[in-house]
Amino acid sequence: MPGLLPVTSGPSRGGTLSGRGDGFSVRGGFSWGHCALRAEFAVAADGTPRLVGLDRPGGPRPVDPESALPLVELTALGHGSGWSGTRFTGTALGTRLKYRDHRTGRRGDWRWLHIELHDPDTGLTAFVELTSPDGLPVLRSRVRLRNDGIDPLALQSVSSLLLGGLPAPDTLDVLRARNDWLAECRWYTEPLRGTVADINGAVHGHASRAALVLAGRGSWPTDGHLPMGALAERGSGRTWLWQVESPAGWRWDLGESAHGTHLALNGPTDAEHQWRVGLGTGEEFTTVPGVLAVASGLDEAMGALTSYRRAVRRPHSDHNTLPVVFNDYMNTLMGDPTTEKLLPLIDAAAEAGAEFFCVDAGWYDDSADGGWWDGVGEWLPSTRRFPDGGIGVVLDRIRERGMVPGLWLEPEVVGVRSPLAAALPPDAFFQRDGIRLTEQGRHQLDLRHPAARAHLDTAIDRIVGEWGVGYLKLDYNIVIAPGTTAPGDLSPGAGLLGHAYAYLDWLSEVLDRHPHLVIENCASGGMRMDGATLAVTQLQSTSDQQDPLRYPPIAAAAPSAVPPEQGAVWAYPQPEYDDDLIQFTLGGALLGRIHLSGHLDRMTKHQLALVQYALVTYKSIRRDLARAVPFWPLGLPGWTDEWLALGMRSPDDRTTYLTVWRRGGHRELRLPIDHLADREVRVEILHPSSAPAGSVVRDEDGALRVTLPRTPGVLLVRLSST
Repeated sequence: MPGLLPVTSGPSRGGTLSGRGDGFSVRGGFSWGHCALRAEFAVAADGTPRLVGLDRPGGPRPVDPESALPLVELTALGHGSGWSGTRFTGTALGTRLKYRDHRTGRRGDWRWLHIELHDPDTGLTAFVELTSPDGLPVLRSRVRLRNDGIDPLALQSVSSLLLGGLPAPDTLDVLRARNDWLAECRWYTEPLRGTVADINGAVHGHASRAALVLAGRGSWPTDGHLPMGALAERGSGRTWLWQVESPAGWRWDLGESAHGTHLALNGPTDAEHQWRVGLGTGEEFTTVPGVLAVASGLDEAMGALTSYRRAVRRPHSDHNTLPVVFNDYMNTLMGDPTTEKLLPLIDAAAEAGAEFFCVDAGWYDDSADGGWWDGVGEWLPSTRRFPDGGIGVVLDRIRERGMVPGLWLEPEVVGVRSPLAAALPPDAFFQRDGIRLTEQGRHQLDLRHPAARAHLDTAIDRIVGEWGVGYLKLDYNIVIAPGTTAPGDLSPGAGLLGHAYAYLDWLSEVLDRHPHLVIENCASGGMRMDGATLAVTQLQSTSDQQDPLRYPPIAAAAPSAVPPEQGAVWAYPQPEYDDDLIQFTLGGALLGRIHLSGHLDRMTKHQLALVQYALVTYKSIRRDLARAVPFWPLGLPGWTDEWLALGMRSPDDRTTYLTVWRRGGHRELRLPIDHLADREVRVEILHPSSAPAGSVVRDEDGALRVTLPRTPGVLLVRLSST
């Protein structure tokens, strides 16, 4: 393992930032990191320690401390900002938190640095907790606050990660990703100056107050935008890529500061999310983590963030085996499962090569009027849908055909028509001003309440422990904003964050009891595609998109948010599709987690053979996907792009996979594959497996010339190098 970079301040505790009275003066700074990342710290004239450099070792020199930001910025009632504006910088408490101590260490493959700050006026102590995995240019930061004073504090915002001294806005482009239902992961680029105008600060004697602010809202943390962003320096390509790991509210902002640019990552705030937390004497609060990757280009940064996501998540065998899942919902049964409909579908899915079979919504619905929506909650099987032998007949058939049975649940909701709506205590549900919240015919459970938790534990232990279900698709189809004010909550945003963390704790306990269980996270597709949830669950739904021609930009961009072995991509071939469209919908899922659907039981032998070939191909490459990192030869896809491309490269670059889609435009495309430009490469078309619908030729400069004569068309290509 690479050694820890020397701490130039000497000992790991105290260093050169020494104290006198209530303040601290500077006799130097200190550095921390490893072979792939170096962080430099110094103290500004006001006595606040600051992160003055974050880059690869040997990168640009640290900036002047006055150009950087304090390590922590926060607001509390009675302790606001030093100036008015949309930015949470220049806060009163942030300028009073002085350096007191720092410690470094190592846990396994992770390096850590804790920096202790203190405000003598309020007695507030802040611990900046920084971690980084060996060999990755990625920094993870969170802030733990403790009230060591005698008066209570009501927090309104706390930063998770602050970085100033970045290049001037004139040189930077901002990348962010719109994330809407049926249209997830739509990245777009704009100049930072488009939002943060040049006001000629020298004339005014004041920095700009403008900021590019992005915030998530409600219980769908990725509704509207992914909690991610990036800065790219024009010319050099240097990239700063970040994510806020919040299962609820989040915010990031960019602004101009001291002739440079600053980045601030926050969890929920009072201004955007009605979030306030009270700290009595001795009480603590810890922020959601903020994560930042630094690299020479966007693909490199995305690769580092992908590796980080693998390092931080809960270990599970599913991440290495990548079994094929058949789900009966999409474009198939659509919430109307019965024994009669399922048995032939189960047989066909097994014949095609599926390894898991998930019965989706409706299996619990005994009504004849769509009660699967507002009657949910008890999670008992319908006798109307499964009349002879119950749902056990279906689950047994799945096992007999060599597959693992799965079921869909929406655990956090209780329908207004469910008996549980009256049986559970009122405080087990989200509420505001003492009134239980209702959204689209559902109530929202609060997983901090023991009765809500006990209800779900009983249901899961019955389904998994007694029925032998090995796969759960956990959906969430309502959004609650801004949250709940259960007894003890100071604000609805704080109640929402408390529930969100309780939900993740509950998931972890379920997996502790049932370690072989596989859990897919879904919220109307990708409305809960956040880093906190990805670290606990094994799979992530990427979309509910039902049009096979509109899925490619989602599938191509999904690895920007989800490692490929966790990103569930629908492939729903239908008997009425022609061969090209069957190959197209199958091919788009082969570099992710293939989620098969469609009426396979109605297909001809020829059509089913096309499905079988695709699954054989997938099974031959899936172990490589579990270690590969993504790249985009054409750049991140646009929603209406006629050609799209997604690549996966192995850590040693000996194996590269490339999916290319054509939805229109010219029949030929040139694709640069920069990391293989100087290598001897063998080119193979893996999909379509029989009678490929196109060709791939490698030019002398290493670029690929891809020909797809018909639309829609898709190719999966393997590039092998020595």
